[in-house]
Amino acid sequence: MKIISWNLRHSRGAEIGHIQALVHEHRPDLLLMQEVTAEIDGAAERFGGYYARCALPGRKHGLAAWSPHPFHRPTQNLALQRGLIVRRICQLLEFDGYTIANVHLSHGQMLNRLQLRRIAAVLSPRAAILGDCNMVGAPFLPGFQDVGGRQPTHRSVGLFPLRLDRCFVRGLRCLGAEVLAPGASDHHPLLVSLER
Repeated sequence: MKIISWNLRHSRGAEIGHIQALVHEHRPDLLLMQEVTAEIDGAAERFGGYYARCALPGRKHGLAAWSPHPFHRPTQNLALQRGLIVRRICQLLEFDGYTIANVHLSHGQMLNRLQLRRIAAVLSPRAAILGDCNMVGAPFLPGFQDVGGRQPTHRSVGLFPLRLDRCFVRGLRCLGAEVLAPGASDHHPLLVSLER
């Protein structure tokens, strides 16, 4: 299963045309997006497939998933521990025998690890967590392997390049991982191939 995760950088970043170009070039089985606004909701009508978005509580942007194949079940949301400003959720996608979690975690380095543990506790034994983890260093997530690309995925003004976008797996095998060109966002898309 080929999965791409990309933080679009809401209101100033990637637009639906950029997403369509990414899908056309890499043909993922699943595209997970963070910082997605309602402007992206026409994705399925524009280039086919299936799409589900959930806004963060009290925000215009949130998490979304697109696939050329129907989702096995409707996506679900999991409330996470609240940060100082933003209330966070996780988007859960159930497949036949495994679960994928789409995340945009808090910036606090202790809080985002607690959020990861909450997510891990509800996932099936075979699972993957992908997205913008806002995490520097080891995740300290028992049972999961960090299999995403090792190159920096985010470049912000005045900061060193950081590897914030991650993929953690449990009970699945990673066949390859690659950090793609950033395009219109300040985040690079992360491409991983997982054996189902």
